[in-house]
This record gives sequence, C-alpha cells and structure tokens, in this order.
Amino acid sequence: MITCEGESKSVGLCELFECSEELAAIAGGTPGETVAVVEFLLAVCFAAGEYPAGADEWRGWVEGRRHFAGVAEWLAGQADGDWDLFDPERPLGQNALLRGSFEESATGVAQLVIERTGDYLQFFDQHHLEDGESLSAAEAFRAVLTQHVYAPYGRGRISGKELGAAVTNLATGRLLGRIRVVALGATVGETLRLNLYPWQGERGRLNTSWTTGPVTRRGFGAKAVPRVPQGPADLHSALGRSILLRGRLDAERGAVVDRVLIGAGEVLELDPGRHMTDAVLHRTAAGLEKPLWPSPTRALWQDAHALYAAVKERQPGLYALLGSLAYEHDGTEVPYQLWAVGLIANKTLPVTWVEGCFPYAPGMAEHLYLASARGSRIAEFLAAGLKRAALTASQTMHPAKAPADEAALAARYDARWRFWAEAGQPFYELLDTVADLGPRQSPVAAAGPVAAYAETLLEAAREQLAQRLESLPPNERGYQARSRAVNRFEDDLAADDAPAEIQELVVRD
Repeated sequence: MITCEGESKSVGLCELFECSEELAAIAGGTPGETVAVVEFLLAVCFAAGEYPAGADEWRGWVEGRRHFAGVAEWLAGQADGDWDLFDPERPLGQNALLRGSFEESATGVAQLVIERTGDYLQFFDQHHLEDGESLSAAEAFRAVLTQHVYAPYGRGRISGKELGAAVTNLATGRLLGRIRVVALGATVGETLRLNLYPWQGERGRLNTSWTTGPVTRRGFGAKAVPRVPQGPADLHSALGRSILLRGRLDAERGAVVDRVLIGAGEVLELDPGRHMTDAVLHRTAAGLEKPLWPSPTRALWQDAHALYAAVKERQPGLYALLGSLAYEHDGTEVPYQLWAVGLIANKTLPVTWVEGCFPYAPGMAEHLYLASARGSRIAEFLAAGLKRAALTASQTMHPAKAPADEAALAARYDARWRFWAEAGQPFYELLDTVADLGPRQSPVAAAGPVAAYAETLLEAAREQLAQRLESLPPNERGYQARSRAVNRFEDDLAADDAPAEIQELVVRD
C-alpha cells in the first residue's frame, strides 16, 4: 500500500479496512495484480454486507465518506482457518483436491506469476518453471488472485490421473479479453466506495477455498458447465483456477512458497448487465458490440472518449452512478480517475499489460468526451497522413518493386510508430487541462486546449516525418522522394475531411 504521505506500507486486511482513509493507493507489482486485489476487496465488502442498497445510498456513501469499520469487524469474526494460506483442508483461495497430484506435477513458483509463466508449459521471461526461486506468502497470494481473474486459456502441466482429464483444460479468466475500468479516488476507502454498487438479491458468499461454502463446484470428469454467480461476493472472489501452494519457513523472510500446482478452475456464465457493471460497450469493425478490449496496435487513450461517452449517456452500472454525482468546481485537483487495464495475450501466451488513467470530475463528462474524441480524431488523421507520405516515398524510390514487398519497403519511411509514442503524453495533458478549466469553457473553442493540442501533434508529426525521410539517399531520386512525401503530407492537411483544428493551423501557416 501507499500511504497518504507517499510511503510504502504492508498492511493486513483488517488494518486496511480500518485505515482505508489513510492509504492513498494499492501498490501492486503490475496493473493486473492491483486490479485483482481491488476485486478481492470488493468481494470482502459484499460478503460482509457493507454495500449500498441503491443509487441514492451509493451517492450518500461517496459524498459522506462512509468508513469501512464494519468490514474490519466482520473479518475479525471469521474463523482463522478460512484465511490460512497453508491450511491442509481449506487453503485460502486454493483447491486442496490437487494434493494427490502435487508431488508428481508441481513446479517452481514461476508458474504462478502470469508475467513469468508463459503458456504454463514454457518459460516466458527467462524464468524456468523449475527454478528454485521462492515467493513470500503475500506475493504468492496476490499472484493467486491475479491468476483467478486474468489467467489465459491453455493446457496445464497437471496430470488428470487423480481428478479427471478436464483438470488440464484451463479456461480464460473472466477479465482477460476486455478492459476493466476502476474508478480511483484520493484514498483506498474512496476507491472502494466508488466501485461498490447497489445489488438486489442474494449477495453470495466469499470463495475462501474450493472445498468450503455453499457453491456446488464443477468436477473434472467432463467439460465444465458454466455456472451463474450467486451474487457479487461470489463473482468477485470466483476461483478461476484450481491452485495449490506449498509453503515453508525461511529464516530471513518468514513464510514463503516454493512449489505450486495449477489446474482448471471455475467457469462462469456472466450477464453483462449484472456482472460487468464497469464494461464499456464498443463496436468492432464488423459492427458487433462488445466490451472494450485491449489491442496490441491501439493505445487505450485513443478510446478514452468511449469511457466519457458511457458517463455522458448514463450507461447502467458504474457510469450512471458516476454521472449522478454533483459537481462543485473549486479549482483544486480533479477528484477521480478512470483507470482502464487490460492484458494482451497471443492465444495462450500473455504478452503485456496495457493501462490508461483518465481524469473525471462530476459534471465534466460532456467536455471530457469532446476533448478526448477530438484529440483521438486529430491523432488518427495525422497518423494516416504519415502512412500515405511513407507510401509516396517508397513508390518514388522503388517504382519497380513487387507488390509483396511494398509494405516492408514503405515501413522504412513510416513515422507513425514514433509519432504514436510521442502523442500519448500531450493527450493526457489535454484532458488534465480541460478538467482543470471546469465546465464553463468549451474545450473545442477557438484557441482552446484542443487547438493547442493539435498544434503540438502537428509539430511532432512533421518532425517525425522529417527524421524518417533522412534515410533517403542524397541523390536525385532521394530528393524527389523526400519532396513528394512532404508535399503529400502537407496536401492532406488541407483536405476537406481534415479536422477543423488542423485546417485552421494550415491557414495560419
């Protein structure tokens, strides 16, 4: 955890809820680990019965800064055995049924950490699955939580002799393949209040282990039949993997985990309206609507307008609740952030985490939507111009090229990738500026923040194009290719479909 004074601090669950207003943030090792911890904390709140009954009560909790002492009291009354990571019968977050296969199939702890595990069969970042490194008990538990929500599909190393062949068939984690959006406040307590939501019906029980609680778990003799979560406590603590850890005492580090076994876990049948209250619906190129997803070629900030549109349009769930908050612009820092997190995977292989943090102030959804939509449009327009300029340079330099070679040859002069890397920071600064100005000034007004952002990006695009074209040879054809590419880019800036801010800059030039 990070305290409000900026110091790093380890806390237990009870202390976390008792002192949630003194803690500024959850400091996970990766974005996915932090999200997984938030999911578990929400599950604990729901299991303890500490959640708002309706939208009005939710606003009262947020605006009145309701404390979480009731959750700490509930935790203090729980049986110690249910919270023991190494209990032989009901280990926390684990499946004790794997014990019969443990000696034969367990591996080193690299298998437990998504960033190290690869596809569960091969090592990913130079950590072999059989290496001797151990994890502290706290690190191992956070890795378990991350596996439950983000683990990719694939085949486990576990033998099916004891439990059945289906134990080796690992399903996709419920958050993999979509963007999870968490509303962040100034403290951990505020973050929890923002992300708790009203629930009608049974809240369910916390899944403390595979063999406890009222949930009828799947078997492994046949393909899993997805089950409907019994409530939010069940949903946010669902055991997406069967995991078993082996612990030992280390003289310097205390309790550590040195071996692990992973098999198939729960498969859930999710209702987007009830079980994905944070999901932002986005349309694919084929016209299908699905929750916003992580992309290896498109940064999250390019789709920030989708988050603000969800608030503006009062999409049911998190965004309707955020849109219902009253706003008083007092010139101080923006009160909330919308933190979007996703895991990019190449089939069974996790590749990288992607994230974006976007300011949000109640009453500012319309302005932030306009700024982010226009900002993304300007960046995409300039990137498309850079692509056409690269093709022009390539066609001039290599008029007799084979069609199959065109893309590789044009890539030499393509400035888009450096441009995109440089465009992100000005975009975030644009949103911060708009949020700080408040609702009275339009972000798209003449000489406003979007216009200034467009000028910054145009300058960056011209500079990046010039740098890429420096690779052209200093001869007649090279000079001709450079001239034609630059002219093509500048002509595009004056096209009728250019964003108004770009057209204005061209006229001014």
